[in-house]
Amino acid sequence: MTPLETRLAALAAAGETIAYGDLARELGLRIADLTAQLETLMEKDAAAGKPFRAALLRQRLSSDRLPAPGFFQKAAALGRATDDPAAFTASERQANFLSPNIPG
Repeated sequence: MTPLETRLAALAAAGETIAYGDLARELGLRIADLTAQLETLMEKDAAAGKPFRAALLRQRLSSDRLPAPGFFQKAAALGRATDDPAAFTASERQANFLSPNIPG
């Protein structure tokens, strides 16, 4: 399991979210590298029919605490219905909280 996957599993188990910048700093990554890794995880999650672990990320200054627009664009490209971003995010997060998406 990568450090990113380990941290996201811990967040899911704790029922928490994290800002992109905070996670990037924790992992010693540039934002561009973090988002690239998150998109790769989204592809893996979609292929496995699992909730998106990337839903645990949130924009730091956003009052709605939603992920960045790129999350929704990638999710839509992977075939998920994102017409209602808040509902989609809540559903993905709840699924992660109930069953942390730990690769087996």
